[in-house]
Amino acid sequence: MKILILGAGAVGGYWGARLHQSGADVTFLLREKRAEKVRKEGLVVKSPKGDAVLPVKVVTSGSEGGPYDIVVLACKAYDLDSAIESIAPAVGKDTTIVPMLNGHAHFATLDKKFGAEKVAGGLARISGMLGPNGEILHSGASGVSFGERDGKPARASLVELDAACRKAGIEGGINANINQDLWDKWIMLATIAGMCSSMRGTVGDIMEAEDGAAIVAETLEESRKVAAAEGHAPSDKVLAGIKTMLTSKGSKAVASILGDMEKGGPAEGKQIVGDMLARARKAGIAAPNLRFAYAHLQAYEARRARGGLK
Repeated sequence: MKILILGAGAVGGYWGARLHQSGADVTFLLREKRAEKVRKEGLVVKSPKGDAVLPVKVVTSGSEGGPYDIVVLACKAYDLDSAIESIAPAVGKDTTIVPMLNGHAHFATLDKKFGAEKVAGGLARISGMLGPNGEILHSGASGVSFGERDGKPARASLVELDAACRKAGIEGGINANINQDLWDKWIMLATIAGMCSSMRGTVGDIMEAEDGAAIVAETLEESRKVAAAEGHAPSDKVLAGIKTMLTSKGSKAVASILGDMEKGGPAEGKQIVGDMLARARKAGIAAPNLRFAYAHLQAYEARRARGGLK
């Protein structure tokens, strides 16, 4: 099985590195600058589960080495359009696309371009970031989930990818109810992204605010109502786990969107918070906290577009 991974950041880089180590046929589709560095220095991984410097296969065009059996999109949601353009030449008649983007908006775009039958559901729970020299700094969780969005048994390529993940020590794999898993992650993300970006702090910092825990709980409830309206209400157990994680005093948990903002970079506000708010409005659900959080993110993007405080 030939696997193409677009991106070599914390998610695609770590996942692909471990697959490569286990003997899977993995190729990374990278931008020229990143590709040149990886070709010269290898893909560098620093992890509690073992450091590595790997001479992986790299291409800068989707037309090289294809078509592929699996194409993994491990990019930011705001890069979807350019990602589609990059992978299109790599997609053949039997290719399965596994997007690992945040939110849900990308499915409609991918389905329209490639056909819904080619697009599986996917999500990552891999903790990490890129270091100053482009190294992958893996810090804990290393799970991925993927599966058929129509609820049918997994196709052969996903079964083979699942086996490769197990061999590589990657947790998760095939999830027969991937749609629910996607919603469970999204309600958590909409809450933590909305709160960390608007309050400019970690979960622990927010819990030091007098009304911090209450506001987080209210925001989570807004997102839960949206999921329920869409037919994917989380179980009581899942909801309780998310609430505990997002209201723990002293927690260092933080949404990556805050780091993006502090660096002055683009943020996934529209895809994570904005789309959740839009669905709330469509369903007639009051969502004042999501509304405020998304307005904050939009104001940030407006300020960024004009070059800051000028």
